Amino acid sequence: MMTSSQIRQKFLRFFEERGHTIIPSASLVPNEADPTVLFTTAGMHPLVPYFLGEKHPGGKRVVSSQKCVRTADISEVGDASHLTFFEMLGNWSFGDYFKKEAIEWSWEFLTDKQWLGLDKNRLAVSVFAGDADAPFDEEAFNLWKRFGVPEKKISKLPKKNNWWGPAGTSGPCGPDTEIFYWTGDPDKIPETFNDDNNLWVEIWNNVFMEYNKTDEGNFEPLKQKNVDTGMGLERIIMILQDKDNVYETDLFQPIVDKVKSQKSKVKIEEKSIRVIADHIKASVFIIADDVEPSNTGRGYVLRRLIRRAVRHGKLLGIGENFLAKVAGSVFEIYKESYPELKQSKEKILDEIKKEEERFTKTLNHGLKEFGKIAKNKIISGRDAFILFSTYGFPVEITQDMAKEKGIDVDIESFDKELKEHQELSKTASVGMFKGGLSSAGARTAKLHTATHLLHAALRKVLGDHVSQKGSNITEERLRFDFSHPEKLTEEQKRELEDLVNEKIKEDLSVICEEMELNEAKNSGAIGIFGSKYGDKVKVYSVGDFSKEICGGPHAKTTGELGRFKIVKEEAASAGVRRIKAILE
Repeated sequence: MMTSSQIRQKFLRFFEERGHTIIPSASLVPNEADPTVLFTTAGMHPLVPYFLGEKHPGGKRVVSSQKCVRTADISEVGDASHLTFFEMLGNWSFGDYFKKEAIEWSWEFLTDKQWLGLDKNRLAVSVFAGDADAPFDEEAFNLWKRFGVPEKKISKLPKKNNWWGPAGTSGPCGPDTEIFYWTGDPDKIPETFNDDNNLWVEIWNNVFMEYNKTDEGNFEPLKQKNVDTGMGLERIIMILQDKDNVYETDLFQPIVDKVKSQKSKVKIEEKSIRVIADHIKASVFIIADDVEPSNTGRGYVLRRLIRRAVRHGKLLGIGENFLAKVAGSVFEIYKESYPELKQSKEKILDEIKKEEERFTKTLNHGLKEFGKIAKNKIISGRDAFILFSTYGFPVEITQDMAKEKGIDVDIESFDKELKEHQELSKTASVGMFKGGLSSAGARTAKLHTATHLLHAALRKVLGDHVSQKGSNITEERLRFDFSHPEKLTEEQKRELEDLVNEKIKEDLSVICEEMELNEAKNSGAIGIFGSKYGDKVKVYSVGDFSKEICGGPHAKTTGELGRFKIVKEEAASAGVRRIKAILE
């Protein structure tokens, strides 16, 4: 039986032998200067610029095992295959090979006995059926037939099934072809493929990035045709280790065993055990990438995961604090693949302990309060907010508990209560768990470039003590948090606007250079230096005015930006100010 480490290495070696450069996993947390992604949710997210024509330091062919976090399907965690944290095995071509090689290699890796050796009879595929935006993918259809897939096992499906991207409202996208494996009785393999049958499990996706969706919603051919693939490591391990769920594989079994060992008479509630195992693993990796529990943004995702795990521990009858003990199993599982986890072990366990202690203090009282309000047919937004603000229950936990009792939560009313009482990030609501890019379009790129100018202007007007503490960019506005002890004067705000607009008027070129991390530091580039950067980084310079390490979308010149205007300046937290601005 192949181990997870062996499968991961086989995949990387297979594509390395075919001219791909092995690249390390990017951080789960995108560069702070490009916060359009809450978490890295797919291997392609850190690579978007290269689909658009930028040169990757690894060349035109790269391969990796990328750490990912997705929370859109968090309510499904605990079934056979849905996870919060997972690894995505992927190979990419930036304007090099295309459909023939991608399909041929995926088929070879899956079926050749030298590699995974899966039974060809248990495989089926789907291709894009075509619509008004793009034609039927006849090339992929014919390639699968050429490699021996029976026509009855090649489904033509619409865009909702066989189209990937853009991750936001605009950006690279294209048709995909997906590979499925029959997990049912090998003697009862259907002659035809039906993706509605959940015994057919998707294991690989080949995406052909050949279009760019514009801000206006049009699909235009990209200058270069790209390949973006993904195969979930946990799912393929489940199949190769002959398990019917991911929690019995070597990537989860030690964690599951540790949960069960926390109390001799623990109730064997399989879903709760699985939820704890999934959530604690995700929490370990998120904290390792410098996220701490909080009530906004990524910190809120982390808080919800830890607190949801605590509640499921309560359902199992575990009375004492236990999550840090369970987390210890994660370090053992990944000691070879992610040795950097060990370097942060003390910090990770400390954060988990502190958050568990915080929630445990109010959990019993909160459960009693929930019991009172759950007697109604619906939980009001006001009651849900009291559970959140007084007892520390993220609204999604309230929804989980309400669902168990067959009642609803007035989430719209809750959101109104939240806005009235606290200035929280919009992502601190249910919608924050959708994940993904808000946009890769021109408007976002302009506002992102404006944050570089604003950051440089702040340091010139207020002093070198100013450093970035966070930001958020949508297609409408930018939000920039920075260290500064006091409120800005009207004169300072005018000076900032004038300085930024002066640089916009000068129509300065935005230049990108790739260099070693130490070289970037020595060149004077601004950046939050830490483990999130690889050996090579991209440094964006705007004339001699701004120089920052960054990985997001940018305008080509400052003249494209328009007029910069500050619409609000306020406190974000102790010693941190916040500016909201627009481009007119």
